[in-house]
Amino acid sequence: MPEELYEIETDVPSNTVEEFLRMDRMPHIWCPGCGIGTTVNCFAHALETSDLNLEKVAVVSGIGCTGRVAGYVNLDSFHTTHGRAIPFATGLKLANPELKVVVYSGDGDLTAIGGNHFIHACRRNLDMTVILINNFIYGMTGGQVAPTTPMTATASTTPYGNFEQPFNLPYLAESCGAVYVARWTAFHVRHISKAIKEAMAKKGFSFIEILAPCPTLYSRRNKLGDGLDQMVYYQENSEIKHGADTKTVGIDFQSKIIVGKFVDVERPTYLDAMNDYYQKRLGDKYIPYKG
Repeated sequence: MPEELYEIETDVPSNTVEEFLRMDRMPHIWCPGCGIGTTVNCFAHALETSDLNLEKVAVVSGIGCTGRVAGYVNLDSFHTTHGRAIPFATGLKLANPELKVVVYSGDGDLTAIGGNHFIHACRRNLDMTVILINNFIYGMTGGQVAPTTPMTATASTTPYGNFEQPFNLPYLAESCGAVYVARWTAFHVRHISKAIKEAMAKKGFSFIEILAPCPTLYSRRNKLGDGLDQMVYYQENSEIKHGADTKTVGIDFQSKIIVGKFVDVERPTYLDAMNDYYQKRLGDKYIPYKG
């Protein structure tokens, strides 16, 4: 066979998001049809269009499929222990308040073993952005039931159906004190990029839930087809309702999905509240804490 058939085109334009990724670590480990890579592409586009100094952006993730994001983004990043992404990010932010800290992890990592940290970070209104990828299952460790698995859906630990009420994550985040709350699916790529950009510009605890397919474990076990089938489902069954009451946006098995920006309010961050208190109490003697 002629040698020229093996030549690789060199004039193909590079993808604009490559500079935000560690290309030496490609190909990634995510399964065909998984939605996590799509969300990372959206994250890169959000960074590309933001005014953030990338030297001061740090990404923290925990354990699980989504936890691998920290290893693929070309930023200062930290891959922490299971469920501990938020407390690690808390220490990072308080040690250096100039950093923009982004927590990027999965529903099991952040709301099961990490659930207590999640609710208290919302309560404190720590200045960080949390991007939670919800694929309704523990994808990396065997397909066990998760705090987000819909009622009646099956998992390796609930082969006859799940009968534990799943978390309504936007409602949980708002009720605990988050100042920015949104939900999108992996189909809504432009909305995701816009939401991440808004969340990173927001001062306080901002939270974005992104529904993403897990074709290998969740979709296959529940006979929902492949990743493309799930994306079609997201397209046909999502309803955008900005400002919706988060009490009403819970997700049932294969039901309508309410997406949009639900919460965008202002309140003092943890550091702002502390500095304001001591400034009033001590006056000019107090030097505001800046890390």
